[in-house]
Amino acid sequence: MNDPIGNDSPAQPGRFCPSAYAYSPKSLSREAELHADALYVAGGLYGNTFALEKLLALVDEEPGAATLVFNGDFNWFDVDRQSFEAINKSVKRHTALRGNVETELGNDDDAAGCGCAYPSDVSDAEVERSNEILDRLRETARKLPAIRSWLRALPMQAVAEVAGLRVAIVHGDAESLAGWAYSEQALRSDDGVERLRRHFSAARARVIASSHTCLPVAVRLETEAGACALFNNGAAGMPNLRATQHGIVTRIATTPAANSLYGTRIGSVHIDAVALHYDHSAWTQAFLANWPESSPAHASYFRRITEGPAYELRDAVRGTLRPERDR
Repeated sequence: MNDPIGNDSPAQPGRFCPSAYAYSPKSLSREAELHADALYVAGGLYGNTFALEKLLALVDEEPGAATLVFNGDFNWFDVDRQSFEAINKSVKRHTALRGNVETELGNDDDAAGCGCAYPSDVSDAEVERSNEILDRLRETARKLPAIRSWLRALPMQAVAEVAGLRVAIVHGDAESLAGWAYSEQALRSDDGVERLRRHFSAARARVIASSHTCLPVAVRLETEAGACALFNNGAAGMPNLRATQHGIVTRIATTPAANSLYGTRIGSVHIDAVALHYDHSAWTQAFLANWPESSPAHASYFRRITEGPAYELRDAVRGTLRPERDR
């Protein structure tokens, strides 16, 4: 990151992690508060009501009871009051964590900007546009104080168990709500992989589910505790791969996923990246109604929404995990 955790006075908001975002990986070693046979983790919904509709239908299709966790940034493009209320009222019925977006929506101090803690390879123009998006979204949130208060009170992390397998759920990484340790770039280095290995150990987790960095990546590692897997779903509400028009969510369950893009198995538990196919045409129209050409969100995201990022399926799969599913 451009600034270390705890630096609260950087030159540009959006470039740093406020100290309030930080926690120890050991804080995730606690007893699980969630227990499920099927667990969905959806980060980065980004205010896409059509993706939300499909996600809820996907969870409802599970043969048994399923638990859905929104691990942050379920708001972003939803600056119209109707969408903002619909997103947050629906998310409130499930388990939710706050991402940097929700944290900053509940925060009266705008020193952190969007709270994204962008690394140095992100352009200043991109950072400024994100800060402008957050400013506009905050105007909507301020008109709905009850939702804003609820967002402010949301936790930053959760711990779950699926068939006895411990799952740590975060927005960023195991050290910070807006950490980038689980970005696809960070996990290309040996140091990044070893840092992840330490996180598994400190959290006593066999699976870590994250989001925040906006591109998906999955890593399977062999550790002293046995096989462990990180699944960063990228974005539930936007395309994650070149020339695609669907989001991705993480499914952790005792049965295999029928629509897995890639996955692995640890013991009896299947961990899969699942495609979330929403009404792309309707979402594009809704996006443009709020963010027309020349708006900051259009400049930063419209090409990705229509064409997908310059990122391939093979880029998302790391370690001993394979696209054809490591079983």
